Amino acid sequence: MSAANTHDSTLLQPMVSAIPAVKSRRGPRRRKPGKLRADKGYDYDKHRQWLREEGIVPRIARRGIERNDRLGRYRWKIERTIAWLTGYRRLTIRYERHAEHFAGFLHLAAALTCYKKLPK
Repeated sequence: MSAANTHDSTLLQPMVSAIPAVKSRRGPRRRKPGKLRADKGYDYDKHRQWLREEGIVPRIARRGIERNDRLGRYRWKIERTIAWLTGYRRLTIRYERHAEHFAGFLHLAAALTCYKKLPK
C-alpha cells in the first residue's frame, strides 16, 4: 500500500519483486517476467537499469519520443480484465478494512469471471 499522493513509479521495484513464481510445464519455475511493459509514467533511467540488472527487458514508452497508442496492443488485455472485475460492486468500492478480505473477494471475482467465460 502507498500513500494517496505518491507517484505510481515509486512502487515499480517492490511490485516486480513481489511477483510469485510461475508454474511451467517445461523447465524450472520462473520467478520473473521476460519483459515489462509500462507507459511513460515509468520512464526513468533508474527503473530501466534496475530491470536490466534483474534480467528483465524493459519495454517502457519514452517521454517526448514515442506515441501513447503503441502500448495499446498489450494494454487492452489488462484494462478489459479490470473492467470485468469492477463489475462486482464490492471490489469497486472497497468496504473491507483488512487487505486479506479484499484479496479473498478479488480471488472470488476472478474465479466467477473465469467461470462465466467458459463455454457452456
